[in-house]
Amino acid sequence: MITPRVSFEFFPPKSIEASFRLWNCVNTLAPLEPEFVSVTYGAGGTTRTLTHDAVTTIHKTSGLRVAAHLTCVDATRAETLQIAENYAAAGVTDIVALRGDAPKSASGFVAHTDGFASSIELIEALTDTGNFRVRVGAYPEKHPDAADQDADIAFLKRKFEAGATEAITQFFFDAETFFRFRDKCRKAGIDAPIVPGILPVESWSGVQRFAASCGASIPQVLHDAFTHAEATGTTDLLATAVATELCDDLVQGGVEHLHFYTLNRPELTRDVCHALGVTPKARLQNVA
Repeated sequence: MITPRVSFEFFPPKSIEASFRLWNCVNTLAPLEPEFVSVTYGAGGTTRTLTHDAVTTIHKTSGLRVAAHLTCVDATRAETLQIAENYAAAGVTDIVALRGDAPKSASGFVAHTDGFASSIELIEALTDTGNFRVRVGAYPEKHPDAADQDADIAFLKRKFEAGATEAITQFFFDAETFFRFRDKCRKAGIDAPIVPGILPVESWSGVQRFAASCGASIPQVLHDAFTHAEATGTTDLLATAVATELCDDLVQGGVEHLHFYTLNRPELTRDVCHALGVTPKARLQNVA
């Protein structure tokens, strides 16, 4: 079996307790030698400062390559590029450039009067600086704001033309969903790497909410299986098996890199990686 490369997504902590949880997550997964780790940006830019602090701290203390999420929401072009410049000054040269979700109080994305109108404009500006490797989001199933999947793929192609080097997909639960998407992208002339995003099921109710908000479909067989597992107290076993099988199917289909959405809870992601043959190489040293 081919051992895939892996990367992990974290989110910035909002409390002291959450900070310890994040560091535990980093400490647990760093020995798997990920290609990189990324840190998210809250809806409406609500965690802008927290994201910066988490990114720079992980970069300084862990030795990991860190990619900072950066969005177009609720900021001028100058403010957004200043954030990017601060990252570059701190030695962080990887950015995940996204349009971003609107604040919860808004009905949809509205660009700031002096801000970037789309992720494409943000990608172009970051690329023009010459300081960053830019990754972007991709959607194996239609983005809620897109007219159809063809429009999604056409927009993804424009992201690469603007300077992006790699895409990370939204999560999905059927390997064929990714393969169909990958094939359509290749047919559209996209030859850049597209990394599948994997969401191990830490909370079945939470996953259903996430899926509803982003347009990810959940096979009925998973509904039935997790309903039964919740009744029998076997959700962790099922979640590990489901994520491992999905990842194995992807690897068998030629995928070389998997990106895990950890939700700052490392154990399930770690167990899935171990099952795939991704095992610890070294221990991350304690930081005083």
